Amino acid sequence: MKLFQRLLGRRDADVSGAIAKERLRLVLASDRTSVAPEVLNQIKDEIIAVISRHVGVDAGKVHVAITQDRNESRLMADIPLLVRSARGRKK
Repeated sequence: MKLFQRLLGRRDADVSGAIAKERLRLVLASDRTSVAPEVLNQIKDEIIAVISRHVGVDAGKVHVAITQDRNESRLMADIPLLVRSARGRKK
Protein backbone atom coordinates (compact mmCIF):
# COMPACT_ATOMS: atom_id res chain seq x y z
CA MET A 1 0.00 0.00 0.00
CA LYS A 2 2.83 2.39 0.83
CA LEU A 3 4.31 1.76 -2.61
CA PHE A 4 1.09 2.99 -4.25
CA GLN A 5 1.05 6.06 -2.03
CA ARG A 6 4.62 6.89 -3.05
CA LEU A 7 3.81 6.34 -6.72
CA LEU A 8 0.78 8.60 -6.46
CA GLY A 9 2.79 11.30 -4.69
CA ARG A 10 0.70 11.36 -1.54
CA ARG A 11 3.75 11.26 0.68
CA ASP A 12 4.99 14.56 -0.76
CA ALA A 13 1.63 16.15 -0.07
CA ASP A 14 1.81 14.97 3.54
CA VAL A 15 5.30 16.47 3.93
CA SER A 16 4.26 19.75 2.29
CA GLY A 17 1.21 19.89 4.53
CA ALA A 18 3.34 19.36 7.62
CA ILE A 19 5.72 22.13 6.56
CA ALA A 20 2.83 24.51 5.90
CA LYS A 21 1.29 23.65 9.26
CA GLU A 22 4.58 24.35 11.07
CA ARG A 23 4.99 27.69 9.27
CA LEU A 24 1.45 28.72 10.20
CA ARG A 25 2.07 27.73 13.81
CA LEU A 26 5.20 29.90 13.90
CA VAL A 27 3.39 32.86 12.35
CA LEU A 28 0.57 32.59 14.87
CA ALA A 29 3.00 32.33 17.77
CA SER A 30 4.84 35.41 16.50
CA ASP A 31 1.56 37.33 16.26
CA ARG A 32 0.54 36.35 19.77
CA THR A 33 3.79 37.60 21.27
CA SER A 34 3.55 40.91 19.37
CA VAL A 35 7.10 40.68 18.00
CA ALA A 36 7.37 42.40 14.66
CA PRO A 37 9.25 40.57 11.88
CA GLU A 38 11.75 43.46 11.75
CA VAL A 39 12.54 42.97 15.44
CA LEU A 40 12.96 39.23 14.93
CA ASN A 41 15.40 39.89 12.07
CA GLN A 42 17.35 42.34 14.24
CA ILE A 43 17.55 39.74 17.01
CA LYS A 44 18.77 37.19 14.46
CA ASP A 45 21.49 39.55 13.17
CA GLU A 46 22.68 40.33 16.70
CA ILE A 47 22.82 36.64 17.66
CA ILE A 48 24.89 35.91 14.54
CA ALA A 49 27.27 38.78 15.35
CA VAL A 50 27.84 37.62 18.93
CA ILE A 51 28.33 33.94 18.16
CA SER A 52 30.54 34.71 15.14
CA ARG A 53 33.08 36.28 17.50
CA HIS A 54 33.79 32.82 18.94
CA VAL A 55 32.96 30.25 16.24
CA GLY A 56 32.22 30.22 12.54
CA VAL A 57 28.51 30.50 11.71
CA ASP A 58 26.76 29.73 8.42
CA ALA A 59 24.78 33.00 8.54
CA GLY A 60 22.69 32.16 5.48
CA LYS A 61 21.18 29.14 7.19
CA VAL A 62 20.41 30.65 10.61
CA HIS A 63 16.74 30.38 11.52
CA VAL A 64 15.18 32.24 14.45
CA ALA A 65 11.53 31.83 15.44
CA ILE A 66 9.20 32.37 18.33
CA THR A 67 7.17 29.41 19.51
CA GLN A 68 4.39 29.38 22.02
CA ASP A 69 3.11 26.63 24.26
CA ARG A 70 0.16 26.93 26.58
CA ASN A 71 2.04 28.75 29.32
CA GLU A 72 5.15 30.23 27.73
CA SER A 73 6.75 31.71 24.66
CA ARG A 74 10.22 30.71 23.51
CA LEU A 75 12.78 32.15 21.18
CA MET A 76 14.18 29.26 19.16
CA ALA A 77 17.40 29.63 17.17
CA ASP A 78 18.83 27.06 14.77
CA ILE A 79 22.42 28.13 14.13
CA PRO A 80 24.56 25.93 11.88
CA LEU A 81 28.23 26.16 12.82
CA LEU A 82 31.02 25.97 10.29
CA VAL A 83 33.37 23.07 10.93
CA ARG A 84 37.06 23.83 10.69
CA SER A 85 39.62 21.16 9.99
CA ALA A 86 42.20 20.37 12.66
CA ARG A 87 45.00 21.53 10.33
CA GLY A 88 43.40 24.95 9.80
CA ARG A 89 43.18 25.86 13.48
CA LYS A 90 45.63 28.28 15.00
CA LYS A 91 46.84 27.60 18.51
